[in-house]
Amino acid sequence: MSAAPQSHYADGAGVNYHYHDLGSGPDTVFLHGGGPGCTAWSDFGPVAPLFAADRRCLLVDIQQYGKSEKSRIEGPMWDHHAARTVGLLDTLGVDRADFVCNSWGGTIALNLAATYPERVRSLVITGSMPVFYGPLAPLPENGHRGRTARDIYYGGEGPTREKMRQLITKLEWYDGAKLPEETLTLRYEQSLDEGERALAAMSDSPRGDWQDLTAQLGRIQAPTLFMWGMQDAFLTPDYPLMLARMVPGGSLHVLDHASHHLQEERPDAYHSVVSGFLDSLS
Repeated sequence: MSAAPQSHYADGAGVNYHYHDLGSGPDTVFLHGGGPGCTAWSDFGPVAPLFAADRRCLLVDIQQYGKSEKSRIEGPMWDHHAARTVGLLDTLGVDRADFVCNSWGGTIALNLAATYPERVRSLVITGSMPVFYGPLAPLPENGHRGRTARDIYYGGEGPTREKMRQLITKLEWYDGAKLPEETLTLRYEQSLDEGERALAAMSDSPRGDWQDLTAQLGRIQAPTLFMWGMQDAFLTPDYPLMLARMVPGGSLHVLDHASHHLQEERPDAYHSVVSGFLDSLS
């Protein structure tokens, strides 16, 4: 992974967002996952330069992550994130965009597409959990595996580099032996951020009220590709197949030898499939 590009800041309906702006062409917004220490660059740095060859790539740190504002959220969480993200698009002069998203960021984008359909040209969603049930069996740990991992990481003796390595290799990467040390360093150092540690230590929920998006999925008009890892540690491929049937324009691609962060672990394969999908909509 190369060094992060220049930082930019902009207002999103009252929230100060940090983002990177790469390339030129169709506006494409990248929203990252919600794991400890995740940022737009840690999640999409390996693949963003490939997309930037013919797209304007806006890599956004979600509120409460990276260098974006760490203020707490009250009320329905996905409604909050969607409205603030639209506010950011307004500030940046982006009328309509493709969204390429991982995990937490994908749930934001799904709700944004349902609520503000005129702002979304297409969606690519990886590893997201917009509903709390599966088609065949209960979700692992009742869908709480991510929150449990966060509690373990920040609990006990607090964050350590080894705990971060274990979190990524067990839950996010199929082949943990290939995890680059620079990626581990980025995630670990960001997880030590004073604002992120304060949010993790709050006994009540500073992230807003959880929302199930069952009703919203059926309202999404944008073509949607669910891009999944065959070995995803959070949600097995039967889950995104269910989502693809719930979204009117949904389709599914499952990538082998990949877990939750396939855009990092297999960036060339990820880019090939996703760019093919995006180009087919031109």
